[in-house]
Amino acid sequence: MSTHHEAMSRVDTAWRRMDTDVNLMMIVGVWLLQPGIPYAALLQRIDQRLLPFRRFRQKVVRGTLGSEWVDDVDFDIARHVVLETLPRQRGMTARAVLQLLMGELASTPLDPGHPLWQFHLIEQFEGGSAVLCRIHHCIGDGVALNSVMMSIADDGVQPDAHQLPAHGHADDSAEPGLHLADRIADEWLRPATALAVKALDLSGIAVARGLHWLVEPGQAVDAAKGLGRIGVHLLDDVAAMALMPDDTPTRLKGHGSGRKVVAWCDPLPLDPVKAVGKALGASVNDVLLSCVAGAIGQYLREQGDDTSGCDIRAMVPVNLRPIEQAWQLGNRFGLVPLLVPVGITNPVQRVGVVHARMAALKGSYQPLLSFGLLALSGLLVEPAQKALSNLFLDKTTAVMTNVPGPTTALRVCGATLSQSIFWVPSSGDVGVGVSIISYAGGVQFGLITDQKLCPEPTRIIERFAAEFEQLLLLCMMLPWDGAKAPSPPAR
Repeated sequence: MSTHHEAMSRVDTAWRRMDTDVNLMMIVGVWLLQPGIPYAALLQRIDQRLLPFRRFRQKVVRGTLGSEWVDDVDFDIARHVVLETLPRQRGMTARAVLQLLMGELASTPLDPGHPLWQFHLIEQFEGGSAVLCRIHHCIGDGVALNSVMMSIADDGVQPDAHQLPAHGHADDSAEPGLHLADRIADEWLRPATALAVKALDLSGIAVARGLHWLVEPGQAVDAAKGLGRIGVHLLDDVAAMALMPDDTPTRLKGHGSGRKVVAWCDPLPLDPVKAVGKALGASVNDVLLSCVAGAIGQYLREQGDDTSGCDIRAMVPVNLRPIEQAWQLGNRFGLVPLLVPVGITNPVQRVGVVHARMAALKGSYQPLLSFGLLALSGLLVEPAQKALSNLFLDKTTAVMTNVPGPTTALRVCGATLSQSIFWVPSSGDVGVGVSIISYAGGVQFGLITDQKLCPEPTRIIERFAAEFEQLLLLCMMLPWDGAKAPSPPAR
């Protein structure tokens, strides 16, 4: 029987090769269902809704010039949908034991000999069931996988059969074998990426000391001609990426142990968050990121750290695909660096600073540049890719994601999906991942950390709600004559 072979895109190749001894490139998550569902029902649902995406029946075969997606002739769905029993631990709640199990799974590599995904069902959990999932990042990014996962729901929307090609994601490329992600990199980003590479100095030096065009003006003129339509803004963004200063050293930064710990809190109602944002002239995202900054800052101070004037850098993914193409697998996102003001203790001032910094990133070319650099790194040998990625990762403490989910509760195999929590992986030595997921009128915070760097992420998670309540109380004390809170001084 012949098997289907398909070249992996450059960007997906880059993500496939980013596994390290301390960070595995897996998106991991938990679904909590009420009431419980049987294993047979989940097995049938996965077979009907997930396996039509061919990518979930393909393994990765590595070659000298790249990797390929190849049909797994030994595919067995029972290998990928596994029944688990949650062990009892003296003195621990079922929720704590579940979090412990999720951390162990997040630290365990997927079998490279088969498709890189797995679901684990605990049939009996808190009067319902829990589904734990692990999917390698090379299959898709958070937006794509969130959309595909939602298709598992009873009333989940699936793409029509004619929209779903054999390889599992739409690609209207007229050039055979050229992925949409690669076309974006080739057509949009080739000139920008060329400049970025010059700025980052890929000759093997770990730190870029300056932009090449500052000492090679002749080359600068030639390069600038190709970027006339984009202008100075792009050059500024290239310089900002290349000359990014070192991150503030804290106990959350360093080479971890590879043992992951996860935690999550009960959802906050979304309407009060919107009200606070409106009162302060900020977005919902600004408010939530400010609460994250406050919780992390308070944790650091409780550990005895001085956070005065302290910022930590977080990489924030930016979606680069139209929302109607959210279900298409593969990776199509860029990254922007955000300085998170963990040293600001005034909640209102902190929201203002986050809002100003997020506004400064709007319209930035940095997401496109980072996407182009990922596409480029997928063509490099692995040591060169690592050297390129480390230029950014060495200057980063955390990854922070904000994924919008359905506004109403979904049902899976007849049960209500009460909570949905997912974490994106970290790369290099980045040991903190923060996830913010809106779902069914609430917003869910999740945290994944390295056990060596932050052994008790629950101590940060439990402060998210307290930080928001403090902000809500302060907003209620503001004058309600239509005036907004004063903007904080620029930092």
